[in-house]
Amino acid sequence: MKNLSKITVLALAFAGLTFTAKAQTTTATPASSTRTNQAIRLSIGPDAGFPVGSLSDTHNWNLGGSIQADFPIATGLDVTANAGFNNFFGKNYNTGLLGGPSTVKAPNIDLIPVKVGLKYFPVENFYVQGEAGASFIANKNKIGADQSAAFTYAPQIGVLFPVGNKNYIDAGIRYESNTKFYTNGSSNNFFGIRVAYAFDLK
Repeated sequence: MKNLSKITVLALAFAGLTFTAKAQTTTATPASSTRTNQAIRLSIGPDAGFPVGSLSDTHNWNLGGSIQADFPIATGLDVTANAGFNNFFGKNYNTGLLGGPSTVKAPNIDLIPVKVGLKYFPVENFYVQGEAGASFIANKNKIGADQSAAFTYAPQIGVLFPVGNKNYIDAGIRYESNTKFYTNGSSNNFFGIRVAYAFDLK
């Protein structure tokens, strides 16, 4: 129920962003068609989100940041390269073990995701994006993981808000999945939101 409430909040927030973007297209030049000589677009900003599935049993939410480069290859279509950092905050959870402490605090998980993908603008300022790559576990020994990295993929939707002089606010919501950190573990999934400052390279 808690995760459903969080998903609802994210959906409402994104609906508001989309409505604002539509309103801005009447006065702003479409962000998907304003590249100077097909310039590369860079963006940098914070990432936040909340785990779902088994990861939500031991961790509350995540906070980090990322930098992304968008390389135009056709009208409305970019190849993307993204690198960042995510910290998942551990929470107290019930171990279910007899004769021991009833609850323990899970250690934070530090991930360094590196992904590439495609970003497509089906309409002005609105995009769909898909990325895949690897998430490197920065504190492997602390969390007792026997894997150093996990395969990751992340479908995303977002809105690009033009703010003038080839600068933008890039706001997106994604579902990100990581494969096992442990041999007998399960996948580690979360919903995330990214709000970044973006600009075209002159």
